[in-house]
Amino acid sequence: YIANYCEIAIRVFRACTELGIRTVAVYSEQDTGQMHRQKADEAYLIGKGLPPVAAYLHIPDIIKVAKDNNVDAIHPGYGFLSERSDFAQACADAGVMFIGPTPETVRKMGDKVEARALAISAGVPVVPGTNSPISRLQEAQAFAQTYGFPIIFKAAYGGGGRGMRVVREYEELEENYLRAYSEALTAFGNGALFVEKFIEKPRHIEVQILGDKYGNVVHLYERDCSIQRRHQKVVEIAPAFQLDPHLRDRLHTDAVNLAKQVGYENAGTVEFLVDKHGKHYFIEVNSRLQVEHTVTEEITDVDLVHAQLHVCEGRSLPDLGLKQEKIRVNGCAIQCRVTTEDPARGFQPDTGRIEVFRSGEGMGIRLDSASAFQGAIISPHYDSLLVKVIASGKDLQTAASKMSRALAEFRVRGVKVGRAMTCVFLLLFASGALQSRFSTHLC
Repeated sequence: YIANYCEIAIRVFRACTELGIRTVAVYSEQDTGQMHRQKADEAYLIGKGLPPVAAYLHIPDIIKVAKDNNVDAIHPGYGFLSERSDFAQACADAGVMFIGPTPETVRKMGDKVEARALAISAGVPVVPGTNSPISRLQEAQAFAQTYGFPIIFKAAYGGGGRGMRVVREYEELEENYLRAYSEALTAFGNGALFVEKFIEKPRHIEVQILGDKYGNVVHLYERDCSIQRRHQKVVEIAPAFQLDPHLRDRLHTDAVNLAKQVGYENAGTVEFLVDKHGKHYFIEVNSRLQVEHTVTEEITDVDLVHAQLHVCEGRSLPDLGLKQEKIRVNGCAIQCRVTTEDPARGFQPDTGRIEVFRSGEGMGIRLDSASAFQGAIISPHYDSLLVKVIASGKDLQTAASKMSRALAEFRVRGVKVGRAMTCVFLLLFASGALQSRFSTHLC
């Protein structure tokens, strides 16, 4: 049972089908025609009378569907309820397995302030920030007076760039505080924020971890997610390129140590910032599967969703052949997010019916999507992701060349798509023009 919709639901359904597990989809009233509903063995309406996003956040309906249909386990996907400890607890209370960490671990990791304290106790370096969520503008003002600008507001109980605002001068403080609070409240049902010193032009490196119920934790190497627009990841690369080997080892060690500190089970990601001096700082743990898990799968040949399901069943990592010394990197993978956004209007989301759709394909190309087909209706209610394009090759230049070629093959009519800047970046990367110097926010 997948308590989610669209691309990630289909990704999990496919893994379940490969393992001989029957699947259940849920959908809102506005999503009766969505592809994820067709891919499941069974599908049920939730959130009747509610707006579409609210439907996927309605825990009572989701649990009712599970109990009425003898569901054994619920996979939360990403976004929506995936990092809500009350949802994980509601599953446990209903006698349904939650495919993810324990409710207590989800609570600890979902609270960025508590996660920060746990990182400190595990000896992992952190960015200067508040010790608890702030509830008043005056607290943000006091932090800025102590540490100076720039600072950044972050949602205490969510991620994905929502509820995140950079403030560079005092005059911007109040407006950005109110906007960050409103964004966090809308996206996660809780407007709590915390404040950090903002690190200028860092690399954003995250480590994929996997734990079982017996205390075993492994890492599956790292991903470079530095190419972002408005704090939203656009291009992800695994493994991170031109990363000092000693720094790479420290990132892996810190991620595993933190996971062991909290008794982490199932898949998760430990995220770090690396400054221009090569110093790394813990920022958060995402206690769920990431959108960019695909590139890790491509370079390690480990199906992370299969692993999640097996761990939930009670199997150990060694039983699955997942011992650290056996996990190796093979080549390079890049993921680009093709989005329904209009570059001519500042990448504002575009909606409507897809009249023409032809994708880039070929050797070394993987496509993960749900609404990428002729006749699909692009809704204004959700994230603008249309299709994830993953290219893999023996090295970075080979993967970049394949990606550039695949993106150039796409033909989409009816809605605008944001891929032009990504394509330019990869053309340059494939030619080696950008390999000597890397900076964030290229797209």
